[in-house]
Amino acid sequence: MFAGLWARGAALESRSAAFAKFPRQASLRFLQTTTKPCTPLSALATSSRAWSKSSSFFSNNRAFTRGVNTPRRAFDPRFFSANAGADAATAELPVLSSPAVGGWLLASAGLVFAVIVVGGITRLTESGLSITEWRPITGVLPPLSRAQWEEEFEKYKGTPEFKLMNHSISLEDFKSIFFWEWGHRVLGRVIGVTFVFPLAYFALRGRLTATLPRHLSAMAVLIGGQGALGWYMVKSGLEDSLLETPGAVPRVSQYRLAAHLGTAFVLYAGMFGTGLSALMDWRYATKGFWSGMKENGAKWKEVLDNPAVKRFSRNTKGLTALVFLTALSGAFVAGLDAGLLYNEFPLMGGRLAPPADELFDPAYAKKADHSDIWWRNIFENPTTVQFDHRCLAITTYVATAAMYAATFNPVLRAALPPLTKRMATSAFAMANIQVLLGISTLLYLVPIPLAAMHQAGSVALLTTMIHVLVSLRRPGAAAQAWRRAFLRGKKAP
Repeated sequence: MFAGLWARGAALESRSAAFAKFPRQASLRFLQTTTKPCTPLSALATSSRAWSKSSSFFSNNRAFTRGVNTPRRAFDPRFFSANAGADAATAELPVLSSPAVGGWLLASAGLVFAVIVVGGITRLTESGLSITEWRPITGVLPPLSRAQWEEEFEKYKGTPEFKLMNHSISLEDFKSIFFWEWGHRVLGRVIGVTFVFPLAYFALRGRLTATLPRHLSAMAVLIGGQGALGWYMVKSGLEDSLLETPGAVPRVSQYRLAAHLGTAFVLYAGMFGTGLSALMDWRYATKGFWSGMKENGAKWKEVLDNPAVKRFSRNTKGLTALVFLTALSGAFVAGLDAGLLYNEFPLMGGRLAPPADELFDPAYAKKADHSDIWWRNIFENPTTVQFDHRCLAITTYVATAAMYAATFNPVLRAALPPLTKRMATSAFAMANIQVLLGISTLLYLVPIPLAAMHQAGSVALLTTMIHVLVSLRRPGAAAQAWRRAFLRGKKAP
């Protein structure tokens, strides 16, 4: 899917390059596929693009001759508006991100999706503690000789995981877990490279909408921070203090695991939502399409001002937050191996909820007055963590079903754009799949394939919810400006 969108974006980018071979006014005529002479939008534009004796015109010290396609950069930086309060007829058009930008962001989101799944498999195969050092540059290459493999294996032998659990594994067994963790780290580096370099290219070439450089730069910083956070998480499972704690299991901190996974979800949501918005803005600016409305795309303001649609949009934002929270609670289930308890559904030990003294066990309190018994059990007691995840999952499913049912309300259904209704249906379908995957994972004692698909399903469900939100988003300011200019050019004689 992401590869197809990227290809489509590249094709549209080539079309935008064709538009850029003409002055701004001529490009608007070009969009209408008319052969009439272009009427300038302002006297200023006319004076700066006067015809020469050879029937040529000049713009930015570049000569353009009729019938001669002189290359020119698409979406020139001079399209930034210098006076937002000026009349649209005389103001320069702002930069509108091309489909190539949207395709790149969706491809980046696809890579983040992949690294989340690979990270889940790394945890399920207990491979995350196999690499005991963090080497951002030299760590790209795995051991290449037997001597190097022996050296890495010796480092692993000094970890609590080897001493307490894996003291009998061979070098070949070590290689299998090493490659999962190595692959996860390398994929993270690939994400960084494929995001930062295109971002620098688009920013320096002036092809990003005014607000994007700041937002995308924050994502780039977050990618770098995610690598450091991942190592901070791994370090928690390498501490020698685990050897001195009775009954301790060598594993990473569930708090750090949740932070690492939550950050990945935020990155994914940012990349996917921004990329989708860029593509939809382009379609609105060039074709007038908005959220599946081809003939009535200009009525988006009327749709979004509808009280029923406003209420639906608010509820959808709350549901998206609930989906994120449910996925985050799954990180605590994974970090504490809570999925290996109460392998039945919907009951837990023959009842709807475990006994209260098991849910809030005083043994987890660390203060003498037990004032921390509530929050420590919520985040550190495997029984309570699984119960909370069940409750959140059921609530999410019911809320998604309610959202889907609401789209059949005659008043709301008549007001919602087609894309919103389709994505609400997709969200409910994905919620059903996710519930089935979660129950199956629990009943079959967390097999790796089912558990990995369950984690991927959480990202897929979040994807559909983000799509619903974007479908109810108003076109960006740049897209609106381009659309107005196009319509003015179409009406001009």
